[in-house]
Amino acid sequence: MDKDMRVDRIGSQGPWARVVLLGACLCLALACSTSLPPGPTDVVRGDYVIGPADDLDIRVWKNPELSITAPVRPDGMISVPLLDDVRAAGLTTAELKELITRELKEYVAAPDVTVVVVSTASKRAYVIGAVNRNGPISLSVDTRVTDGIAAAGGFSPFANKRNIRIIRKTDEGEVEYGFNYSSYIAGKAPGTNMVLHSGDTVVVAE
Repeated sequence: MDKDMRVDRIGSQGPWARVVLLGACLCLALACSTSLPPGPTDVVRGDYVIGPADDLDIRVWKNPELSITAPVRPDGMISVPLLDDVRAAGLTTAELKELITRELKEYVAAPDVTVVVVSTASKRAYVIGAVNRNGPISLSVDTRVTDGIAAAGGFSPFANKRNIRIIRKTDEGEVEYGFNYSSYIAGKAPGTNMVLHSGDTVVVAE
């Protein structure tokens, strides 16, 4: 049976056949998409703790002269119109919003303040070795080892997926953790796909 005959046969079965066919294609697409491992996103959670070098977008509704984009300085402070220096590091966006709102009430009637983190430079880990993009990755959301590797472009062709190290600096010195990707994917190493901390380095051996 040639292609034209097959198309005519499907069309001749009426609209219900086309609906069933469309539903089957949709189910197949959903099944394929859910099989992919989750990766990190750029969405900053409400409980994100602001740190030095982060960039903040602060908006005061109907007061454009008070709305700014401000970097968090190394001392943890930001400069806000009317308020001068305000401590931002160590606070969540919700806490900083509450602080600025409270301080602005002395100058503005019922200030409506919005605080958004537009750059999370203070929360980074590093992925190096046999990955496609060596360098820093953002930790604006909980990022596990597999997420970090995905953010680095995935494994290079020569990666040794059984030999991955996570190096973490602590007050007592460097601590090293091992991660066997192949065993984890096979379900033989549950609980080893740890959440990365700021400053961690993931080393993928060849």
